[in-house]
Amino acid sequence: MALRACGLIIFRRRLIPKADNNAIEFLLLQASNGIHHWTPPKGHVEPGESDLQTALRETQEEAGIEAGQLTIIEGFRKELNYVAWEKPKTVIYWLAEVKDCNVEVRLSHEHQAYRWLGLDEACQLAQFQEMKAVLQEGHRFLCSMAA
Repeated sequence: MALRACGLIIFRRRLIPKADNNAIEFLLLQASNGIHHWTPPKGHVEPGESDLQTALRETQEEAGIEAGQLTIIEGFRKELNYVAWEKPKTVIYWLAEVKDCNVEVRLSHEHQAYRWLGLDEACQLAQFQEMKAVLQEGHRFLCSMAA
């Protein structure tokens, strides 16, 4: 059976929304272990939890950002399927905007660094093609909403 994880692609808009698509910045966290890869906050579903509850809990645990500090963007849900540590894995992501673009990020021991990045920089740091694709899809989705 595949491992199941859920997370949020967290973003902020640095400038006037809808005026400049480059104003969208994504939050990526750098893992403390393995190859120190960069991803949005995510984690494994615990018994009795819905997928979205998992994504919100993991975001609070890994980045210190609480559910009340976020707005979940309706209409975007992306499922990735890949192999991690020689096991099949499914990860589901939603888009979430921080209500305050200066929100404090507080990392857990699972991560050693974080960065707010525009789409191009975020895709450069995201080493896996699937992660790059979901960031690009999320960006396109947000830009289409602004039109």
